[in-house]
Amino acid sequence: MYVYIGCRTTEERNARGKGITIYEIKDDKWVYKETINTKANPSYLTLDNSQQYLYTVHGDFNDVSAFKILKNGSLEYLNTVSATGKNPVYLTCNKNNKFIFVATLQGGTIATLPIKDDGSLGESVHVFHLDGLTSEGVSHAHQCELDKTGEYLFVPTQGRNIGYERIWVFKVNNDTGELTLVSFVTARSYAEPRHIVVSNDNTRVYLINEKGNDVTYYNFDSEGGILTPLQIVNTLPETYVGEGQASAIALHPNEKFLYATNRIHDSITAYRVNKETGYISILSWTPSLGKTPRFFRFSLDGSKLLVANEDSDTIRVFYVSPENGSLTFMDETIKTGSPTCIAIKD
Repeated sequence: MYVYIGCRTTEERNARGKGITIYEIKDDKWVYKETINTKANPSYLTLDNSQQYLYTVHGDFNDVSAFKILKNGSLEYLNTVSATGKNPVYLTCNKNNKFIFVATLQGGTIATLPIKDDGSLGESVHVFHLDGLTSEGVSHAHQCELDKTGEYLFVPTQGRNIGYERIWVFKVNNDTGELTLVSFVTARSYAEPRHIVVSNDNTRVYLINEKGNDVTYYNFDSEGGILTPLQIVNTLPETYVGEGQASAIALHPNEKFLYATNRIHDSITAYRVNKETGYISILSWTPSLGKTPRFFRFSLDGSKLLVANEDSDTIRVFYVSPENGSLTFMDETIKTGSPTCIAIKD
């Protein structure tokens, strides 16, 4: 099993990262392999559906790069293409492995990039502009995430005073990569929608709001592509009076629990998910044991939570109780500069 860690690398970000860091997990131990030098800020990574190729955005810039994953876990550079907008922040592969969708924050675009037979990327074949409140504004797309059928694409946009705070829902043409806007739902003012996660049955969507410091639960009607808000729950303790900056969100594989991270507060919020209704209730807050937990993900079997603390250059490993959702630090720390994303190849 190989773990790929994306990071920030630039002085403008006060970063310490050097590229994509690769670890191999052997007998439950992390073994450092190498760091692959890339263009600046390989800050978000994804694997294609075959797990033969890895793709990364270059945050704050305008590019996306493709790599082939070798048998020994190393990466072979393939090519770099334009993201068609400034500051790409997220990318995901469509269901038939023909396209990559890329969200750009400052560009306010969702681009469709074709995947060639050798895994390299072609220039964009479709670009959707998420307009702002004025002709000069953009809506600041922060994610592009597929539903479980691969037929719809959700795009949370943060607005940031010049655009719309929404989740946009697109119908995906998996043959051409074209996106057709179906609907949108508006978030609370100044909430800044950031990322969503979708339940396995495709009926529940959970959104984390960066400045709202809360999670919104939606019902998703896949026949019409409609999101309906049902609940909003805080990510921070009620007695906390400091600033917050919510970041990542994910459902545990057993879907009994939902987790979110809080930057500045430097914590992980655990929620219980009601099996029948999908409503969530707060279980606990656990210190992230580092500064600025920008990203986290579960191990493939769901037994561990890997938390990337960007500003303390660490990944902390927590055991996840499948019974009650509690998190226990496993006394395992991986040191790597300015980590912002984790991808795993089985």
